[in-house]
Amino acid sequence: MTAADLAFVESPVQLLNALEWAHQAERPALTLVVLSPTDPMSRGQLRRMARLARDEGFTVRWQEARAGRGALARTLRELTPLLRGAERVIVGDPFSRYVHLLLTLHGPRDLTVVDDGTATMEFAAQLARGERLVRWHRRGSRDPRELLLAPVTALARRRLAPGHRRGVEVFTALPVEAPPGTTVTPNRFAWTRARFGPPRLTGGADLVGTSLVETGVVDPDQYVRAVARLAAAHGATRYFAHRREDVAKLHRVAVETGLEIVRPELPLELIARRGPIGRTVLSFPSTVVHTLPLALAGTGVAITVCGIAPEWLRASASPRAHGFLAGVTESARTAHGLSLTGA
Repeated sequence: MTAADLAFVESPVQLLNALEWAHQAERPALTLVVLSPTDPMSRGQLRRMARLARDEGFTVRWQEARAGRGALARTLRELTPLLRGAERVIVGDPFSRYVHLLLTLHGPRDLTVVDDGTATMEFAAQLARGERLVRWHRRGSRDPRELLLAPVTALARRRLAPGHRRGVEVFTALPVEAPPGTTVTPNRFAWTRARFGPPRLTGGADLVGTSLVETGVVDPDQYVRAVARLAAAHGATRYFAHRREDVAKLHRVAVETGLEIVRPELPLELIARRGPIGRTVLSFPSTVVHTLPLALAGTGVAITVCGIAPEWLRASASPRAHGFLAGVTESARTAHGLSLTGA
């Protein structure tokens, strides 16, 4: 079995952006391979996104890549023929070990990286500097597993970079500079706007949650206090939870702030576009401060960014964390004219 284009996605946002790429590039012969994660919220959103993709006429293959012992070897074996037959490979997470392993089996002729959150900014920067691929919130030390997989990561990095007879495209809504030999294509969220909405607007404000606590960047006490201050200052009534947010933390947010916790069934760009949504949407530095202005263009919704104060960071956070988050905030203000608020 062969496909003109083959996409590997591991999150609902990656799948959404692969759909946006296919529609914008007019590439209907796309097979979407879902390398399913284990957490229930991500799996649920991915199932619904997969149904949406099938309704749009795309082929979706659900792969239980993490389903216990032997799953990885089985996944690699089953996907190798598809990979070798693909005209172009679309990657949702260039930092993924599963993607790295797949790319060691076969180097694609052409490759597109679609947005996987703010990690896309770091990927482009590391590719331009010739650095090894490391997620921005990770500390510099390397665990034994990383050392073991270092040769795989090194080969994958070479295959994620432009080279002889291989073109590389970054399809993104984020402000990134094209590394040498790479094409950056803006994601305008045209399909999302055409497919959903416009939304009905409520009179109040909504707050978008973040997984910065779960990734070890922000102190949980500082985070909950900041959410409470933002809700009080802006009259927010709903809190749209990130799919990776811990249940216990969300319960605490609800109890201490009085906010209604909403766990979206689809990526927030689609939920907001379908509505109802507040006239003001507050968000900490994350991908949505770049994507929501595009998805909600012309609707009258105002997006406001809440900066992360240095004292909110955990002592164990990466030294790069504050600078990176500040860069996300400032770039969103520059690109979309968003207002900034403190908590």
